[in-house]
Amino acid sequence: MTLDAWITLGAIVAVLAVLVRGRVSPAVTVFGGAVVVMVTGVVTPEEAFSGFSNPAPLTVAALYVLAAGIEKTGALSAVMQNTMGDKGTYRRPLLRTLAPTMAASAFLNNTPIVAMLVPEVTTWARRRGLSVSKFLIPVSYAAILGGLLTVIGTSTNLVVSGQMSALGLREMGFFEIGKVGLPIALVGLGALLLLAPVLLPGRRSVRTEIEEEGRRFSVEMIVEPGGPVDGRTVEEAKLRDLSGLFLASVDRGDTVIAPVRPETVLRGGNRLHFVGPVDKIVDLQEMRGLRSAEMHHVMDLGQPSVRYFEAVVGSRSPLVGRTLKDVGFRAMYQAAVLGIHRSGRLVEGRLGTERIRLGDTLILVSDPDFTARWRDRADFLLVAELDGKAPTAAPRAWLPVTLLLAVVVLAATGLVPILSGSLVAAIVLVAAKVLTPLEARRAIDVEVIIVIASAFGLAAAMQASGLAELVAGGLVDAFGSFGHYGVLLGLVLATVLLTELITNNAAALLMLPVAVTTAGAAGLDPRGAAIAVAVAASASFLSPIGYQTNMMVYGPGGYRFTDYARFGWVFTLIAVVAVVTLVPVLWPATT
Repeated sequence: MTLDAWITLGAIVAVLAVLVRGRVSPAVTVFGGAVVVMVTGVVTPEEAFSGFSNPAPLTVAALYVLAAGIEKTGALSAVMQNTMGDKGTYRRPLLRTLAPTMAASAFLNNTPIVAMLVPEVTTWARRRGLSVSKFLIPVSYAAILGGLLTVIGTSTNLVVSGQMSALGLREMGFFEIGKVGLPIALVGLGALLLLAPVLLPGRRSVRTEIEEEGRRFSVEMIVEPGGPVDGRTVEEAKLRDLSGLFLASVDRGDTVIAPVRPETVLRGGNRLHFVGPVDKIVDLQEMRGLRSAEMHHVMDLGQPSVRYFEAVVGSRSPLVGRTLKDVGFRAMYQAAVLGIHRSGRLVEGRLGTERIRLGDTLILVSDPDFTARWRDRADFLLVAELDGKAPTAAPRAWLPVTLLLAVVVLAATGLVPILSGSLVAAIVLVAAKVLTPLEARRAIDVEVIIVIASAFGLAAAMQASGLAELVAGGLVDAFGSFGHYGVLLGLVLATVLLTELITNNAAALLMLPVAVTTAGAAGLDPRGAAIAVAVAASASFLSPIGYQTNMMVYGPGGYRFTDYARFGWVFTLIAVVAVVTLVPVLWPATT
């Protein structure tokens, strides 16, 4: 190995180690790796940051905006709402839900699709007394399977296509990956319908846990006219920092104030709505100047100014590793945490001093605008109102759907490149005021874009330093005795392992130079090897970490980490067998 190869190997190992630990943002980590190989002279600055000029990240960004337009207008609501129907217990409702989920995910970012379905499926299952854990992992897996059907199905497909061009291969055709993806999706759908009711455990959802625990209540207190609280601000009355209690709203009769600020003046006759543990509320009723109105269960959503939400904490959230007290949660988010759901149970003890973990689901109380404020932010992967009404289609819902269809048709026929079509569509949505410039900007997952663009630099270093060739030689030596199928199996298994440990986009870009080089040495078609990597990187079923939609359903479904591996190995096996079997046939070696 040359010095450049050792430097590249060291940089990649360091990047992988940091990504696995999850303490540092993936964007910062991968970008740092690209900087290292540039500073040490392994690649030029142009090569290190070639990803920022590659069409793939820009296409992904534009498609994020297009998906946001469809989500905001409720364009898919007519299709996705009430999909489960009234007949059947498990398999028929699953089929009615998974089929459209898979179809929609072939053309749209699957994150908003899953976000739309989580509250729908949860409410449906709860009203029928069924365990929601039988349904939510299948929804996530169906979204993943749908992404294997087209080049725009996942960002991974797009970045592999972009890197194929950089490696001297023709970019991926619009439906080309579907040659392998469609058989996997169809077999996977059958397996979901057959196995989900049997193999998935009957976990309790967040809402069920809270209802059965019955520990969280809300109460209304009335400010006594002329009493010690009348005329004082919330802060002066010492109602701001009550231990374990949250003043959610102040009802003046003619107006409701929510969220309540420290400087809000309380007047005689005002109705104060508090939320918190029942023992704390008992103490509240002993405070001078306040008298009790009536007791309510926390899940009574009759209050028009107060809403209850579940919010899933993702890897990019500033909450990970910190306590609610550290971040000043109430002041920052204008909401109070009523419970933390982790690994299928509610966390015991003082919530304010509990360190938040990746995948935690926070049960929040806030004003009705909480979703609008935080839905598109990195703080939460999913924000869903408990028993909230599903959005209805807006009058201009036809516009983003028409634009999406135009992008698909023009790209599939080769008349207009995906990048050009998606950028024009995104601009039209903003120009037509379907999205504001701020909403369009928030729709773009900058973290993903930076990871993609930076990983191009690491991939270039693997090529330039000869590391890809060395790794390829090792794979050929290890699996070459088993022929083309053995070499391909080695590539696919390595990609699957990386995907479960780090982001799927980074895994694909790091494995692609190795795959193309290995294909050349083993007599495989490099194009088929590249598509095999794209499929393997997207087929993430073994953990909640490997794919964003898996993490989105982790808390709401009440799952444990091991539930994914116990159920997902079947779908990983389906994907691996299909890729290894079909790729050499569909993309035969020319020599």
